[in-house]
Amino acid sequence: MADFTDLTEDLACYLQGAAAGVSVGDMQAVTRQYNAYYDARQSCYQLPLGRLQRLDLTLYLPRHSRAKTIKSARTATLKAVLAWYKTSCVADSNDNQYKHDRSDNGQSDDQSNNQNHDKKSRRDVLIFDIVFFDETEMSADIPTLSPKQRLANRLTHYFDTAYFMEDLVIDMSGEPRPLQIFSHADWQRLSSTLQTPCELWRFLRHHLQQLQQSLSDQHAHFERVADLVTQFLYSPSVFTHAITIDNALIKVGVQDAPNAALIAMTLAHKNQSATAQMYQQHMAQAATLWSQLSGQMMAMCRDGRLKNSAQMSSEVDFLYWQQQLLDESLFSRHELVRTLYRYPKQPDNLKSAGYVVHQHSYESLGRHYVLIFYGQNQEGQHSKQAIQPNLAKIAQDVATRLPIAALHHVIILGVEFINEGQETFIDIDLWIQPVATMTQRERQLTKQLQQLQQQKAPVAGTSADNDRPAEALPQVCLNLTIPARKSNK
Repeated sequence: MADFTDLTEDLACYLQGAAAGVSVGDMQAVTRQYNAYYDARQSCYQLPLGRLQRLDLTLYLPRHSRAKTIKSARTATLKAVLAWYKTSCVADSNDNQYKHDRSDNGQSDDQSNNQNHDKKSRRDVLIFDIVFFDETEMSADIPTLSPKQRLANRLTHYFDTAYFMEDLVIDMSGEPRPLQIFSHADWQRLSSTLQTPCELWRFLRHHLQQLQQSLSDQHAHFERVADLVTQFLYSPSVFTHAITIDNALIKVGVQDAPNAALIAMTLAHKNQSATAQMYQQHMAQAATLWSQLSGQMMAMCRDGRLKNSAQMSSEVDFLYWQQQLLDESLFSRHELVRTLYRYPKQPDNLKSAGYVVHQHSYESLGRHYVLIFYGQNQEGQHSKQAIQPNLAKIAQDVATRLPIAALHHVIILGVEFINEGQETFIDIDLWIQPVATMTQRERQLTKQLQQLQQQKAPVAGTSADNDRPAEALPQVCLNLTIPARKSNK
């Protein structure tokens, strides 16, 4: 498999600096014994759910190495890495303790809590690659292989549970941050299947739990990583977080009823019905499309096509915006893309006038989307020409009216479908509005104002039909006067 996946590209915007080369001390003995070479690089990704510390290690073995030699060299490499990693963890712990001891007494408890939180919200992974080389491919002390040669000379190997129970017995029970080990093939399979940073993070937690349980009771809870990924995705627990968000939206009054699609997907996975596979395919397609759309929207902003893009004054701002879009789960991306796909089915008069759909993130309670479908009537008040210059104003108005205490971003998408001959293109304007946390008093006043507005001008004609969502939605206006409520459509 090639090294590049959609998730690899998504993770790049969370990278904290360039990958740094590291020296794994005990690897010198391994390379001497097996006439081998190695390269190790460490990367850190600051994901919304925690920090991912990744060590990529490539072991270069002579091309004609025997199977027994390969197996022995692989185990020796893992032992060397585990010894190095244990020493690194002790060093990190001592450094944190030193900082803690030097802190003021009034801050000690907070720092201690933060350190404990950091341990819980960090994942350390090793991605172990084995590549064969010839003497003619040597340069200095490391083989020089093009990506194509590297792919052709790569050894496909896996780490099943039995390997850690029989060949490399390790005790993970007392480790504060166990190192999770994957072969290159394992990592490529899970990254191409999971597709989103948040699903990757939750899978790593699930993988660690299952491996620790297997080592504890000496019973393999899974064979290979690929099997565990499938088990993870087809479990109803993959929707647990989305259900939590769904319930919270109903509680604060932003949503009237549970999301019907979420219920259907959860039940299909719980009952292991045939439709579960269809839902997985839909979510996978939506995840890919959302990554592509996000990249195109950000490229448009970077190129200055959006005149209000002065809000993004640096590369840091660019990455910050990109992270907001990519921090969406499989289900959340499914709902966003499904809203886009409904447009062709809308009545012609609605397409001509334009309409708006409120959609909330099912990954973060504080991220709210407003999808404004521009009216085709170029002279109308809801046309692209009328709405596009006011995206920031609309975002600020929505942020003021949404009764969500945890609200941190309002994302406005101005959507236009363009028909050229037999093909249809989609053009999306983007505005991302950070939202300051409201005080308790501000939330109370906002809620009272919304109740008064609802009494004076209630939203009419709500419908539970998922195939006809737009009929119950308020038309878009330059200054939204109707509280942003999301009927489940």
